[in-house]
Amino acid sequence: MLTSSINRIALAGSLLTIVSIAGGCSSFDRLSQIGEKPKLTSMDDPTAAPGYKPVQMPMPKPEAVSYNANSLWRNGSRSFFKDQRAHQIGDLLTVTVNITDQANFANETQRSRTATEDSGITAFLGSALLTGNAAKVLPGRLLTADGTSASDGKGTIQRQESLQTNIAAVVTQTLPNGNLVVEGKQEVRVNFEMRELIVAGIVRPEDIQSDNT
Repeated sequence: MLTSSINRIALAGSLLTIVSIAGGCSSFDRLSQIGEKPKLTSMDDPTAAPGYKPVQMPMPKPEAVSYNANSLWRNGSRSFFKDQRAHQIGDLLTVTVNITDQANFANETQRSRTATEDSGITAFLGSALLTGNAAKVLPGRLLTADGTSASDGKGTIQRQESLQTNIAAVVTQTLPNGNLVVEGKQEVRVNFEMRELIVAGIVRPEDIQSDNT
């Protein structure tokens, strides 16, 4: 029993040492990147990312595909000779992004306080009562105080942002009704600032234009 306890303690100590070393290495890596431009992420398969799950949506019953005899026109095609639009897994699709964001915040705070203080040797701590005219002395003048303080705060935040860009997305899944599940990511590095834009969703083939956008 004693040997087993010693082994467990030694194992726990070893694990703690490894975790401490790993944490120190991570902190050292972050410190070594100070003053350098952020690194861009390499291109990877989105379906191979940890936690990826296929999209599940309510689908209608599948319908049999019909073909027109003696016809060069294929159903769903917008080009007479060849349809260049994305229609299967792995095809690329250009997504046009238009974002207009505007926000206004206003905050105002007001506080006011008034106090009065007046003191003199003639009325200091009731000294006027010693003059012999105690009946003529006003009690309110024996000791008075006066003071004024005020504070006013106001804050306003106005933010407006407009973004127009094109992102290349890849078809990751085709649904039974023909709709396409697409996902794309774009990274833009300006000086030392990294901006990442991710688009993901479902696209109808009918909404894809002839230029594959």
